Amino acid sequence: MTPDFSKELRRFNYLLSETESAYHEAASRLGLPESSMMVLYAVCHAGTSCPLRDICRNAGVSKQTINSALRRLEAEGLIYLENTGGKNKTVFLTTEGQKLAGRTAAKVIAIENEIFASWTKEDVKQYLSLTERYLEDFRERLRYLKQD
Repeated sequence: MTPDFSKELRRFNYLLSETESAYHEAASRLGLPESSMMVLYAVCHAGTSCPLRDICRNAGVSKQTINSALRRLEAEGLIYLENTGGKNKTVFLTTEGQKLAGRTAAKVIAIENEIFASWTKEDVKQYLSLTERYLEDFRERLRYLKQD
């Protein structure tokens, strides 16, 4: 069976792919592996520390990829992990890690904020609303997805 890709779906997939590529380029320009940027971004988003499970859940990559990035960042003295009960761990930035995050992830966050600030409030609201609606609709339909 050949799936039917509507013009809109092709455009949507193209835009998703190009957006992911742009984030990869940002990490490369800042001298970081993309997975390391994901960790630093997540910790910046949360403050100066972030539960490991949140990083894994929000990164959209495998747990192994995140764990490899964590080992690399830890070996470089940029982060440390603490047990926070049971199997739960939290990732903390060291002083050097905070400096690196300021030179990397914080710059990406600033770009993202600049983009939203340059749009009208209505455009931002509409973009976020439609993105959220798409996600909710997709998740709802996933409930009925089964392997034949």
